Amino acid sequence: MNLRSEQWFNHKSFETRFQHASAMRACGHDPESYAGKPIIGIFNSWNDLNSCNAPHKELVEYVKKGVLAAGGYPIEMHTITTAADFNKPSDLPYRNLMSMDVEEMIRSLPLDGIVLLCECDKTTPAQLMGAASCDLPTLQFAAGHRSTAYFKGKPVNYGTDLWKYMDMYKAGELTDEEMKELEKGISCSFGGCPVMGTASTMKSVSEIMGMMLPGTSDIPATDSRRKIAAEQTGKRIVDMVKEELTPSKLMTEAAFHNAIKLLAALGGSTNAVLHLTAIAGRLGIRIDLKQYQELSDDVPLIVNLQPSGLYGMDDYFHAGGLSGVIYELLPRLDGDCLTALGKPLKEVYTKKSESPDIITSLEQPFKSESGIKVLKGNLAPSGAILKLSASSKKLWKHEGKAYVFDSYEAMLEEIDSDELDVDASTVLILRNCGPSALGMPEWGEIPIPTKLLKEGIDDMVRISDARMSGTSYGTAILHASPEAAVGGNIAIVQNGDIIEVDVEQGLLHLRLSDEIIEQRRQALTPFPQRYPRGFLKMFAEHVLQADEGCDLDFLRPHNKEEARFVPPIVGRS
Repeated sequence: MNLRSEQWFNHKSFETRFQHASAMRACGHDPESYAGKPIIGIFNSWNDLNSCNAPHKELVEYVKKGVLAAGGYPIEMHTITTAADFNKPSDLPYRNLMSMDVEEMIRSLPLDGIVLLCECDKTTPAQLMGAASCDLPTLQFAAGHRSTAYFKGKPVNYGTDLWKYMDMYKAGELTDEEMKELEKGISCSFGGCPVMGTASTMKSVSEIMGMMLPGTSDIPATDSRRKIAAEQTGKRIVDMVKEELTPSKLMTEAAFHNAIKLLAALGGSTNAVLHLTAIAGRLGIRIDLKQYQELSDDVPLIVNLQPSGLYGMDDYFHAGGLSGVIYELLPRLDGDCLTALGKPLKEVYTKKSESPDIITSLEQPFKSESGIKVLKGNLAPSGAILKLSASSKKLWKHEGKAYVFDSYEAMLEEIDSDELDVDASTVLILRNCGPSALGMPEWGEIPIPTKLLKEGIDDMVRISDARMSGTSYGTAILHASPEAAVGGNIAIVQNGDIIEVDVEQGLLHLRLSDEIIEQRRQALTPFPQRYPRGFLKMFAEHVLQADEGCDLDFLRPHNKEEARFVPPIVGRS
């Protein structure tokens, strides 16, 4: 094997060799134990504020066991993490920061292969972005989803069910005491959200693109099979080093197209649009926003899974999980794309699900309409998106008066007022929440006003330049681009303006003349810079817009050749 780590440990300079061997001994690594073996960096992303990734505190030991069994040498290291529940103002900026952390540690250390321990929403894409920028043999391994809880004798899943109970509480259907009981029990184990939210979506995407071992993306966190899978991952990465099977050979343009089709079949998270675009961009592959629609036009929803359906991830796993879905979807996929085993999809995913009520078929889908619909018009010239499977078809062709919230704080102050001037036809707009304004938090599922909830209204058209949790649902039009903070036309909308939405025609229109639009644009004042220093200042100044994946402009190569990994010059540190 031509090991990259030999640049450190068999360097032509005796002084450099001596220094590195001595430094390894200081860390407890005997040169006789790792000499001539692939050194596998295991990047651990747990901390005590990220319950989703907490299982990796234990699982990492099983990955190490697999690496050792296969003849490699494991080195554990830690990166920052992205705890979606806690990172403020949003976890999206820290996706990019974490990707830089992963990339620079891979690039600068004596590593031959990489295992990335992921789970919570942004850790998975962050790691894939960093790995794509380095192109060393890499595998991801997830912590698994948390257990389904029970409330009032019924199963409840953190995420989708939480939003439903919140609406019931606001409508006066649940008491404070009942909500306290729900809060105590809805997160009843470590692990990611047990629905097809962003975490489950991105794990599925990672597996179909060959960055995670087949059959490992959907094992529950509490299932002992996840420990076995961790060991198998450790074994496999050593072989991938020998085979020189790198991310650029797995995450090809065809593989990204497969991932977009899978996104539709799963009813996956809208966040995946940002993440897939950003990961592909690191490899010099451009995904245009319209491809999310075009590639999934003939792909129905074949999974009856929250938030687009009824079941949770435990049910889905026992029904065959992602393996069963890919089997059904193969007629729409490029079956020659490689898995992490180095074998094509069509040879690996050969088992049909035996639970047709959870995993259906292309011929008899759960819902005929799925995927991401791209909407454009003078309100969002660069595009906005809608998750079809989670929206209300009755609202796909709609017009109504706008009611505008200039900030999240303003929305919170007004949304519960009985005096709010809205009805069921109103189009709610929330702005100044885009990537450069606030890091694009998950505020796009604007709450239904309390006065309307009490009238039985459970959905209405909502438009924002923000994101939405992958566990959420409703007719929420997201990622309006350009965002308000950079002068996008969503910034000029006023209360009472007529908004037209035609989902089938892909139209999002503000019914104003070009002259009035231009007058209002001329009257806009520059959006104030909220962050005077630090990474958030850097993010605001360099982030690309939503239609380009919200990566930082200086991290995106101009072409595939520029994206290839360049090893560091190794000498004395």
